[in-house]
Amino acid sequence: MAVEVGDEAPDFELKDQHGTPVKLSGFRGSKNVVLVFYPLAFSGVCTGELCAMRDDFPEVSRDDVELLTVSVDSTFTHRAWADAEHYEFGLLSDFWPHGEVAKAYGVFDEKMGIATRGTFIIDKNGVVRWRVVNPIPQARDIAEYQKALAELD
Repeated sequence: MAVEVGDEAPDFELKDQHGTPVKLSGFRGSKNVVLVFYPLAFSGVCTGELCAMRDDFPEVSRDDVELLTVSVDSTFTHRAWADAEHYEFGLLSDFWPHGEVAKAYGVFDEKMGIATRGTFIIDKNGVVRWRVVNPIPQARDIAEYQKALAELD
């Protein structure tokens, strides 16, 4: 079942690339969350998308915005990737139970065992205000995220 605009975002707790637990509901009341699911670290399209978020998404430095990215990769893979690409935002591991959070959001490809390219903007109250889900090979447009966040202000 896919999460739709207007739904309460399913809560979760996953470890980031440093092994630190990150709980979605921990941002309630203080930050809008840009939740980005991607298939696999170190792959071409995923690297391009996350580098674009690093370089062309200044909203990530705002006090009221948190960027969280999620894949089924391990925390060790995320740490190596973050170090190689200088990512400073959270890379969360949905490794075990395998893809559980991606499944909760309706963006897990059972046949391939990875997340599709789903993005959800969740407001400070924990409600999904915008979403886009692209097929695995199709990159997303960061300008769409920026527009959706601007509408929350």
